[in-house]
Amino acid sequence: MKPNSGTLVINIMNGGKAEAYEGVYQCTARNERGAAISNNIVIRPSRSPLWTKERLEPNQVREGDSLVLHCRPPVGLPPPIIFWMDNAFQRLPQSERVSQGLNGDLYFSNVQPEDTREDYICYARFNHTQTIQQKQPISVKVFSMDSLNDTIAANLSDTDIYGAKPVTERQPVLLTPTGSTSTKVELRGSVLLLECIAAGLPTPAIHWIKEGGELPDNRTFFENFKKTLKIIDVSEADSGNYKCIARNILGSAHHVISVTVKAAPYWITAPRNLVLSPGEDGTLICRANGNPKPNISWLANGVPIAIAPEDPSRKVDGDTIIFSHVQERSSAVYQCNASNEYGYLLANAFVNVLAEPPRILTPANKLYQVIADSPALLDCAYFGSPKPEIEWFKGVKGSILRGNEYIFHDNGTLEIPVAQKDSAGTYTCVARNELGKIQNEVQLEVKDPTMIIKQPEYKVIQRYGQVSFECIIKYDSTLLPTVIWLKDNDELPDDERFLVGKDNLTIMNVTDKDDGTYTCIVNTTLDSVSASAVLTVVARPNPPFDLELTGQLERSVELSWVPGDDNNSPITTFVIEYEDGLHEPGVWHYQTEVPGTQTTVQLKLSPYVNYSFRVIAVNEIGRSQPSEPSEQYLTKSAKPDENPSNVQGIGSEPDNLVITWESLTGFQSNGPGLQYKVSWRQKDVDDEWTSVIVANVSKYIVSGTPTFAPYEVKVQALNDLGYAPEPSEVIGHSGEDLPMVAPGNVQVHVVNSTLAKVHWDPVPLKTVRGHLQGYKVYYWKVQSLSRRSRRHVEKKILTFRGNKTFGMLPGLEPYSSYKLNVRVVNGKGEGPASPDKVFKTPEGVPSSPSFLKITNPTLDSLTLEWGSPTHPNGVLTSYILKFQPINNTHELGPLVEIRIPANESTLILKNLNYSTRYKFYFNAQTSVGSGSQITEEAVTIMDEAMASRQVDIATQGWFIGLMCAVALLILILLIVCFIRRNKGGKYPVKEKEDAHADPEIQPMKEDDGTFGEYSDAEDHKPLKKGSRTPSDRTVKKEDSDDSLVDYGEGVNGQFNEDGSFIGQYSGKKEKEPAEGNESSEAPSPVNAMNSFV
Repeated sequence: MKPNSGTLVINIMNGGKAEAYEGVYQCTARNERGAAISNNIVIRPSRSPLWTKERLEPNQVREGDSLVLHCRPPVGLPPPIIFWMDNAFQRLPQSERVSQGLNGDLYFSNVQPEDTREDYICYARFNHTQTIQQKQPISVKVFSMDSLNDTIAANLSDTDIYGAKPVTERQPVLLTPTGSTSTKVELRGSVLLLECIAAGLPTPAIHWIKEGGELPDNRTFFENFKKTLKIIDVSEADSGNYKCIARNILGSAHHVISVTVKAAPYWITAPRNLVLSPGEDGTLICRANGNPKPNISWLANGVPIAIAPEDPSRKVDGDTIIFSHVQERSSAVYQCNASNEYGYLLANAFVNVLAEPPRILTPANKLYQVIADSPALLDCAYFGSPKPEIEWFKGVKGSILRGNEYIFHDNGTLEIPVAQKDSAGTYTCVARNELGKIQNEVQLEVKDPTMIIKQPEYKVIQRYGQVSFECIIKYDSTLLPTVIWLKDNDELPDDERFLVGKDNLTIMNVTDKDDGTYTCIVNTTLDSVSASAVLTVVARPNPPFDLELTGQLERSVELSWVPGDDNNSPITTFVIEYEDGLHEPGVWHYQTEVPGTQTTVQLKLSPYVNYSFRVIAVNEIGRSQPSEPSEQYLTKSAKPDENPSNVQGIGSEPDNLVITWESLTGFQSNGPGLQYKVSWRQKDVDDEWTSVIVANVSKYIVSGTPTFAPYEVKVQALNDLGYAPEPSEVIGHSGEDLPMVAPGNVQVHVVNSTLAKVHWDPVPLKTVRGHLQGYKVYYWKVQSLSRRSRRHVEKKILTFRGNKTFGMLPGLEPYSSYKLNVRVVNGKGEGPASPDKVFKTPEGVPSSPSFLKITNPTLDSLTLEWGSPTHPNGVLTSYILKFQPINNTHELGPLVEIRIPANESTLILKNLNYSTRYKFYFNAQTSVGSGSQITEEAVTIMDEAMASRQVDIATQGWFIGLMCAVALLILILLIVCFIRRNKGGKYPVKEKEDAHADPEIQPMKEDDGTFGEYSDAEDHKPLKKGSRTPSDRTVKKEDSDDSLVDYGEGVNGQFNEDGSFIGQYSGKKEKEPAEGNESSEAPSPVNAMNSFV
């Protein structure tokens, strides 16, 4: 016995025999309260006896007969494992014909010549003793019918008539079990093994059925080539008749095995420990079942209850002991024994009679933490006799807990099915019986649940890309979460490409093996949440393979292939390409394409081509690598199927016709010896066709033709096998020559100062001597009428396509003299020019003065100097000067306007305010109107005495205090404005802009289409409206009603091919002064203070 233990140790390692300890052992544990006993423990030594020696005769068997080689192993403990081997320790092969039975014998349904051998050896392996015993080898010799006949004939005279019959087929006969029926008894819960082995030729097949029922689906297995039926975990329902049927082509044999399932005892209700207080009643129940039904017997403290000390409170009633008004002396250990012929059960039950005041076993002030909206279980483990009553309270002075919101368990546990935040607090458990009362407090804390607020999402990523899964969590601040990432419910691969961040998982350089389900698990001490997403790695498909050509015909063939892996992106298309090894080896051409569900295609072929094919798979990611080429297939030659394309007849000289075409490729030639038959004749003349045959060219020149005469032309292909189909005819022309005459009756209509319209009469088509392409108008400026000075003449050209007889000349300079002429154009070039036509443009508005300088500032005067406009565009009549003062807050004063004679270039402004900034607006005028203005600003100088007085005032204390008060007031106003603006109030910038508008500016009028013009962002001051042109190249809208399609094509690309003008003429407009004395900008606090000073 081990010290302080009930374990018995039997050690025979240092000597002794195991047989000395063979027997049945039982353990008894006893104290003053009673005695408990264990189940019987049987000890038996293992045995591996030797095979008994026996004389084994050789087995001589006729071919086709059955044979059984008996093993008959020695009886060991535990039983040995049987297997058959040869002298080389190789297992003998088994099959439907040759197999080992459950008893270890080797069965031959029919023997064959190859079964002849002398080393059939049966081995018995005893696992417990780790030994293998070997039987003596068994010899088997199989005689074939042919050899047997030869042997018999050699030993008989010619007069004897004898001959062995040849191998004959036989219907099945069961080798085991014998007879037509047998029985089998198996215990409940064990494995049922039924065996049928049959002899016959051909080898019979075995089939199993259960009479009157079905074989259990999930517990039935077939072994040993269906010769063994195996049913696991059998029950009483598996009892019945099982039939095995052996069948071959000659008939069948069957055997019925009647199976009875018996059962060792098993518990229905095992006795349980019983705690009673003096005077209470109780029962012990011991119920078991089995087949046959087990006997129930009781023991008290290991002694049969019939001879145990009497107890008046105890009464035995079969499988139940009834206790009434027990006393403390009634405490004992009772054993229940349920047994039948197949086994027994033994259970101990302690009846303890106690008188104990309540005790609470749960530690005081134990802290329970749960997640909100989950159950809370508060323990109150107790002990006492009689059994205490349990009550729960919440808080220090709380009332007893009752109602559906709580569940009170028999073991004292209080369950709050759905704990909320207000469920947290102190709970008191009170246990009381007639012997006393005790209480215990526990604490409950309710935490916010852990949530994944941003879960990982399904991702599709291309191979070698980068992917990231997010897992953003929200949790109770008092809990410490841990985030774990799994791939396919396993740990992430140990790979540096996997980067686990605070709230994400990033996989770099994704590969195919990264495909799978990724799970983010967030654990705290109280809860766990998870979210999963699938990553699908896609890539271009793998190339198809196993290309095969079938059904080869002269003009078609069938191509089939096996698709490669689509790499998680379905194949949408297969592209088939071909190589012409005869004409263009190494060059692959597109043949056709088929849907991704198709793996065969019928291909149309051309003659005289040595084909090879390859297939390319396409999915959403891209194209696969091409497959390996198919075998080559050379088609037969044939006449050409088509003629050259793009046949043209165009003369390069006035007396020739150049016939060109696009040659056929070698693929299109359909055979060797490709040539071309070129034919031509003049149209509308009764001429015969003239033909010539050429090779290896794509051009033929016909000489001696009239100028620009129409010809009918055709080109036909031919090869060594014949001509192509008759070609279609095309119309060509012999060479062009320059036009002979100029357009006549050229007229010019001046539309406005920058636009003119020119008209001319068309030339006769016969004089064009070619394809009429259009007319060109050459025009140039002779001189400016305002300056009377000539300059370099720059001619401009406008082209008008087609047979047009008029056009628009835009972009003219006002008040200038121009000349133009018109020429007709064909494919050869331009014809003679028409006589020059002179026209003049009227005056326009001038450009802005070239400069404006302000010099010599004094206290009350400024000197202005300016330059005349670069483009006066007429006779200047005067200059207009407008100016107005600007205070320190950028507010504008009253506007003053002065008209200055055109011959002046300087002006001294007097009677101005000292130390004042002025803004000036200056432009020139002609009789047509005012031109663009320029602006400038200047400041008069400050009076020294006034500056001194201002400095003296600024140093006074009262003035400084006043300034501080004003600054505080302005700060308060700014805060109010800021609040109003944030609330969506209207800020008064727009109102001030409206207030400062030039009084001359009017909104757009619908009747005349005029509109106001606005200044740029620098000045923020509106300009006057005006319908005049803003520069010397602006067209007045009201002066022109011509469509833009009348404009020709200029050298600057300002015209479309149809002669329509698409250019745009505009000049930058300067700002005109705005009247009024309010600012155009919101005042700043600094400017406000400056203005105050």
